Amino acid sequence: MTPFSHGQPCGLAVEAHSLSVGYGETVVIATLEFVLERGRVLTLVGANGSGKTTLLKAIAGLLPPISGALRVLGAVPGASPTRVAYLGQFHPSGFILPLRAIDVVRMARFARLGLLGQGSREDERAVERSMEIMGVLDLRDEPLDTLSGGQRQRVLIAQALARGAELLLLDEPAASLDRGARETYRRVVRDVASAGCSAVVATHDLEEAACSDKALLLAQRVVAFGAPREVLTAEALLSTFGIVARHGEGGVLMIEHDHGCDGDRSMP
Repeated sequence: MTPFSHGQPCGLAVEAHSLSVGYGETVVIATLEFVLERGRVLTLVGANGSGKTTLLKAIAGLLPPISGALRVLGAVPGASPTRVAYLGQFHPSGFILPLRAIDVVRMARFARLGLLGQGSREDERAVERSMEIMGVLDLRDEPLDTLSGGQRQRVLIAQALARGAELLLLDEPAASLDRGARETYRRVVRDVASAGCSAVVATHDLEEAACSDKALLLAQRVVAFGAPREVLTAEALLSTFGIVARHGEGGVLMIEHDHGCDGDRSMP
């Protein structure tokens, strides 16, 4: 279990009405309608360029909505930076100063302390516990640039956890993880939700989406939104990825390419 409990979840974590998001005046996704209750996990599912990252940035307050309404934890996006943790898909590979893994995770506490603030024992416990959860505490003193891609990604997920936020926004967090680390990450997300936090996760992984509370299928438009069992259908996945899905034994999704589709729409 994670050490970050926010009590009994109630209310809405994210609420979007007639929302259009994009860059400048260029709309990437229009007329979004969805809500995410607190203590729940929403997966954003779609191919590259479908709008997943754009929507996450809007929720994080990094992109202003083009039109419509967007509320995050009851306020405008970006109003409460200590209550939201955002892990983007791309990270700088070099730093001016050499950073150890634990230095990177400690950055999560800066929003509460300020750059020159002195961390407390509570801050250090949150940092160490997050690293322990993600299996990187033994790497605490290793320079970040000496770590493998998967190790570095686990450090960055630990950084997001160490924020102690009420809402996690994660963009393809499992992309560089091996099977064992991916299972750890998935368990952690469920534990975070059980502790009263919420999460919005952009993913290509249909298995991960099938285990979430809600799924939003995107293809520069909303293809479907709702409980995974209701929206991860052959028809919806064909519209989203150009693939079809069949349920095998035990409810496992079996994915096949639809050979009659345009190859650019196939799942990466």
